[in-house]
Amino acid sequence: MKKKDIKILLVDDEPDILEIVGYNLSSEGYQVITAENGLVGLEKALKHKPQLIILDVMMPEMDGIEACEKLRAIPELSETVITFLTARGEDYSQVAGFDAGADDYITKPIKPKLLISKVKALLRRFKTPEPVEQILKLGNVVINREEYKVIVGKEEMVLPRKEFELLSLLASKPGKVFKREIILDNVWGNDVVVGGRTIDVHIRKLREKIGDDRFKTVKGVGYKFVI
Repeated sequence: MKKKDIKILLVDDEPDILEIVGYNLSSEGYQVITAENGLVGLEKALKHKPQLIILDVMMPEMDGIEACEKLRAIPELSETVITFLTARGEDYSQVAGFDAGADDYITKPIKPKLLISKVKALLRRFKTPEPVEQILKLGNVVINREEYKVIVGKEEMVLPRKEFELLSLLASKPGKVFKREIILDNVWGNDVVVGGRTIDVHIRKLREKIGDDRFKTVKGVGYKFVI
């Protein structure tokens, strides 16, 4: 995809941030859309369907965490990459951001060259949605990759992006043991550093939602999905 076709939504309540960051991204050739709060950002995301959304955490009307959760529940934006802008030392915001479904975070203030480099790395994670419907039926679990939803029995649920990708990966080959490094590479990619504990936390959440008996831990190796 050419730069001129890539849309980046920048959501921040500080006019200076919108102007400076927006200018640097536009200078690189990207289409930049701006919004002054999470509520407006949500509306513009639905309208423009950007490849990347950069969200500030603390904003009026609707903060970045809530906005991210709502964005992740929209099937049309399932492949959109979301990163947060956080001030140095806001460890809680970073954790909350990942829990809300964010892919990464950018610490501000940030130098223009580093910002552009970070944006390029984030955009490498964007995947064009498959036009062919992909539905996995595994016992009482149905995974609809196109609509980004999961049905367990009669209960339909929308999972945070990383949980969905992890479930989708494991369920793609039931019974196969996926090594931790393979899971990290496929779900989190090479552009962000996460620990093995991150996988454990996401597996725990999936067990709570999908069923404890669906996931088996192979000690020292990884995990597998069981029908």
